[in-house]
Amino acid sequence: MTTELLQNIKILILDVDGIMTDGTITYSSSGEELKAFNTKDGLGLRLLIDSGIQTGVITARESSIVERRCKELKIDYIFQGIKNKLEPLKVISKKFSLDEICYMGDDLIDIPVLKAAGVGITVPEASKEVHDSAEFITSQHGGKGAVREVCELILKARNKWDEAIKHFKCATL
Repeated sequence: MTTELLQNIKILILDVDGIMTDGTITYSSSGEELKAFNTKDGLGLRLLIDSGIQTGVITARESSIVERRCKELKIDYIFQGIKNKLEPLKVISKKFSLDEICYMGDDLIDIPVLKAAGVGITVPEASKEVHDSAEFITSQHGGKGAVREVCELILKARNKWDEAIKHFKCATL
């Protein structure tokens, strides 16, 4: 992917299952839904947010776990239970132009948003139709570092990476 595509990105919007997670949904014996989130993806999102780039989530499912994770990370926009993902994109596009929006999705329901956003990104395990609708396919898998990869690409394209990680390089007591 060329850095030109990512230089103007002001918001990263994510699907949840298959992007922030590996897509696995587990239920406990009491029926409680469980999801696993990658801590490296979380740090990538925090670096992005701390660098002034906003974030959002659009997911077809509703989950208190997703709500908790998004609040923990301080994600700006949270849309759950959404069947037509273009509707929240319209809301977000009132603040950002489409070319300032990067969307990550991995399934057929994500195709309209992948095509509408300025930059559409997917993961290796997505279907051919989703791959064909995205500008970029990450090397990392969903829930396994794909979000972190994109956060780094955006920060580097916007020349914010070194500033974002400088406090990790200066370890003094």
